[in-house]
Formats: sequence, C-alpha cells, structure tokens
Amino acid sequence: MSPSVPQLDIQPAPKPDTVHKAIIFEDVSLQFEDMQVLNQVSFELKRGETKVMLGVAGSGKSTILKLCLGLERPDSGHIYVLGHDITTMTEEELFDLRSQVGIVFQESALFDSLTVRENVAFRLMEEHLPEKEVEARVREALRFVELEHTVDMFPSSLSGGMRRRVGIARAIITHPEILLYDSPTGGLDPITSTTIIELIMKQRDVAKTSALLVSHRLQDGFMLASHYYDSNTNSMKSIEGRPRDVHTSFMILRDGKIIFDGTALELGHIEDPYIKEYIS
Repeated sequence: MSPSVPQLDIQPAPKPDTVHKAIIFEDVSLQFEDMQVLNQVSFELKRGETKVMLGVAGSGKSTILKLCLGLERPDSGHIYVLGHDITTMTEEELFDLRSQVGIVFQESALFDSLTVRENVAFRLMEEHLPEKEVEARVREALRFVELEHTVDMFPSSLSGGMRRRVGIARAIITHPEILLYDSPTGGLDPITSTTIIELIMKQRDVAKTSALLVSHRLQDGFMLASHYYDSNTNSMKSIEGRPRDVHTSFMILRDGKIIFDGTALELGHIEDPYIKEYIS
C-alpha cells in the first residue's frame, strides 16, 4: 500500500472587507493605447466618508469616477462598489447598481428643454413611480438644496451656481448610498463655491452618504475637513476645539498613481517636495 499523502490545508485568499467599505480599488490599472491612465491604484472609501481627489489634469481622477460606475473597465485589478465586484458584472447588473450611485457633473448636464421639476424627477420617472411620490421627492430634494421655488423654471433662467445645485438635487433624489462629484465647484465664484461645498457637507453629515469628490480647489477639501454641518442652525461650523470626526480624507494622484492618501492633518505635515509645492 502506498503511503498516504498528507493533505495541505490551503485556505482561499481572504476577500476584502466590503461590509464597511463603500468602494474598494485593488491594484487597478488602465491604459488607453500607449498612455497609462492608472497604474496599480489601490484605495478604500469607507461608508459615510468623503474622499477628496486632487491632482493635475490628466492624473486619472475623472477616470476613477467612470470606473466606479462601470462606464470604463480596468485592464487589471478589481473594483468593489457596495460589496459587489463590478469588474465581473454584466451591463444589466451594473444598471441596477447604478441606481444606488448618484453623480454630479461639473456642468450640471441638465436637459435645457425640461423644467427643474422634470430634470430632478428624471430618474424616478424612468422607474415609473407614482406621480404623487415623485412630486413629494422632487420637493424634498429641491428643499435640501434650497431651490424649491425654481420647480417650474427652465435651466436657462438659472445662474451657474443654481444649475449646479439642481444637479445635486437630481443626484440625491434616489437616496443613493454613494455620490460622485466631478469638480462641482469648477468655474464658480468663491461665494457660490462655498454654497456648493456647504451642500456637500450637509449631505455628508445629515444623510451620511459616502462620496468621492474630484476637485482642483484645495480649499474645498480643507473646508470639508475643518467644518461640520449643524442641523440646529442650518449652517456649517468649524470643528476647532471640538472632538468631532468629519469623515473627510484626501487622495492625491500623479501620473496615474496615488502619491498620498490620508487625513488633512497628515497632509499638512507631509515632507514630499512635490506634494508640498502642490498644496502651497
């Protein structure tokens, strides 16, 4: 009788902890022709956290948003959104998942031929919800961004900042678990930009929504990291002197790679010469 062969106790590789994470990128790479857009990018977005993505144009920030929606597929690596590995999902499965993700574009991307009500209600109308429920949720979303009075107006009669706020209302009307912001303050004056950041802060602190925010304005990120939304006064307040976690982190990309991923405090003490010059 031949001797028995000992059985090796080989355990499968542990899966990422997707329970407490909204988004996970694992060694994600993507190349367009001869240009490496992302090079083994790995990061996590916790549930309820807002991560501010910074970097020069072409560093891969907007591509990450497209990958989160399944609009682009990586060449290698895995992407988990709300616990689902979207790199293995069909287009039909992705369609269902996208209902849990809202996106705010830099230019709002509103339909000029539709009223504010119709723009904000667009996704709900596609789902054929009862008209009474649609009307109530449109009012709720517009009230959140303080634009309920614009319900019957057309986008052409709104200012740039108001259109951006309508875009936020449209993104949050489905009560998404994740929000993706693509340069939401781009092209706006400082006062209007502050209004937009306050709404993003309100969504973070009141609705506890997870968010990835692409920005070219470092001050947007620092405002989110140094303030919280006070529901009692309906305004944002400084966290200075308060033991409060505002659940905001920073990620800086360069040439398709992450060169920083951490808190505002860690960013303020960074010694890397490129990052120091960038944030100055």
